[in-house]
Amino acid sequence: MGWSWLLTALAGAQALALARTGYRVLTRLPGTEIVEFNEPVATNERVAIIVPVLNEQARLSPCLEGAIAQGDEVAEIVVVDGGSSDGTRDIVAAFALRDARVHWLDASPVPPEWNGKAWNLQRGLESLHPDAQWVLMLDADVRPKPHLARSLLHFAQAQGVNVLSVATQQLVSGVIEGMLHPAMLTTLVYRYGAPGRATSKVHDVQANGQCMLVRRDAWLAVGGMHMARSSVCEDVTLGRIFAAGGHTVGLYQAPGLVDVRMYSGWHDTWRNWPRSLPLRDRFTKWSSLLQLLELTLTQGLPMLSLGVLTLRPAVPSLRSVNLVLMGLRLGVLAGTARAYTRRPWSYWLSPLADPLVTLALWRSAFRRRHFWRERPLPSSRLS
Repeated sequence: MGWSWLLTALAGAQALALARTGYRVLTRLPGTEIVEFNEPVATNERVAIIVPVLNEQARLSPCLEGAIAQGDEVAEIVVVDGGSSDGTRDIVAAFALRDARVHWLDASPVPPEWNGKAWNLQRGLESLHPDAQWVLMLDADVRPKPHLARSLLHFAQAQGVNVLSVATQQLVSGVIEGMLHPAMLTTLVYRYGAPGRATSKVHDVQANGQCMLVRRDAWLAVGGMHMARSSVCEDVTLGRIFAAGGHTVGLYQAPGLVDVRMYSGWHDTWRNWPRSLPLRDRFTKWSSLLQLLELTLTQGLPMLSLGVLTLRPAVPSLRSVNLVLMGLRLGVLAGTARAYTRRPWSYWLSPLADPLVTLALWRSAFRRRHFWRERPLPSSRLS
């Protein structure tokens, strides 16, 4: 009797969470996309590219190849180094010989109260030539196509958006990463819906710092990266800062314009992506934990619940709600398939990883200290 009551209560909680999550997913289906624009930009506005780096010798070259392939709308390309100890600077020097727009900026040492990437972006912003009205932030693992900057600039001008980022197409490999990565991506879709729209509501903001275009004067007006200096999800925090300042912030897909190899394999993915996925910062604080609770009910538990109910079908309502949840999960799985340039066959088995991924997000949300490239990040449980 006691177990039946508990399982019935769980079914009710899951049903409520399903209604909320289903509404978000179904009302925020993929919207507007950024399409390739290969004509010269009509205005004289120019873009400066900032690439923050730390020991990126193995990944930087494809990024800079794509950067120097951009047209005249790109005025300069600044690689901001937070203190690399490998051959990163040599790679930058080689590209600078090929294209005079490429510059290397030493931003070391990183102050202890700053996230290294946030510091690099701040130093890069401060160093830019005044000719550029826009700033395109690119991570070193991003592989931009030749018309990326032109297409983003044209789209931003046409839409009247001062801040936009791209839901980059992902490159994954291996059986385990093919399961882990899409399970982690689904946690974002469940909480925020699919990309394809802009918002000025702080708690609805989606942003991706791998490829983000911002209007320079707007960025300076909100204080650069200072308010996001200790965030472990500095890109989302920056987007929320813009929204809090009255700006509209957009996240869009841009098929064929940019892709990224985020991590070197499943172990790297498991170790590093959960650090930022809770999206917990000075704007959300404890509300992000309520999001994680809802995510646990809708994504983390269905596979486990259905497995248990196969052995002990005691509560029909629990079975029914979890079957609906699995239907939603498979629908999202079909929708996010286009986010991957190439999908391992194990992609379609990624729901099996949902319980572990949910657990990883909880662990990350309560972790007091995070690291990146063996460097400690500022303590930021509520920042």
